[in-house]
Amino acid sequence: MTGINITVNGEARQLPAGSTLADALAASGQPAASFASAVNGEFVARDARATTHLADGDAVFTFQAITGG
Repeated sequence: MTGINITVNGEARQLPAGSTLADALAASGQPAASFASAVNGEFVARDARATTHLADGDAVFTFQAITGG
């Protein structure tokens, strides 16, 4: 099995092929509930992270969710 090269908040990372967004975020060491996430500019809901598979070249971003009204 080969790896994939992605970026997480602009930093290059290598993960095993078949990795999910949840895998990439777990490797960051931050509590997953503390931020929102996007892949290639598209928001990914927390409950979809485990089923969102990453591909070589994907760009993952994390950010503080803004709430209010």
